[in-house]
Amino acid sequence: MKNPLLVNALELLRRPGTEKPISLEVEAAVVGLDDPRLVPDAPVEIELVCSSLSDGVVVEGDVRVEFHGECRRCLAPVVGRLDVPLRELYQQTLTDPDAFPIENDQIDLKPMVRESVLLDLPDTPVCRPDCRGLCPSCGIDLNTGSCSCVIETLDPRWAALDALRDQLPD
Repeated sequence: MKNPLLVNALELLRRPGTEKPISLEVEAAVVGLDDPRLVPDAPVEIELVCSSLSDGVVVEGDVRVEFHGECRRCLAPVVGRLDVPLRELYQQTLTDPDAFPIENDQIDLKPMVRESVLLDLPDTPVCRPDCRGLCPSCGIDLNTGSCSCVIETLDPRWAALDALRDQLPD
């Protein structure tokens, strides 16, 4: 099976200043993404432009994926869309330590797309930025209601600083 993320760079390398647009929708398995945070059967949308330079090819654009999980504060289901901006350099002779290699006049986009998506996927998503979470005492969802719990436990690790604060003049 032909790898849709393998780009022939021969023409780009021959003529600096040329561009090649890439627009794909592939399954997560094609990119090597096997992560439970990704929505099953949702495509990975890839919109890139390859621009040739005198010493390599710059690949820039966006990759979009859908993710799901549980809110880290209130445990509500979270579904979102991640838009990952990309800008990477590919070189035949690696002079930049961060560049990806061009091998056999081919640019393999798979490692770049995979790494970028995995690094940007949220480990602990929140349902909304102002999520109030759960009451640590009774467990009620503070986004939908309130409780009468009074929580005033002092952390014993701060006891020495509390003692110093008590010695300071008001």
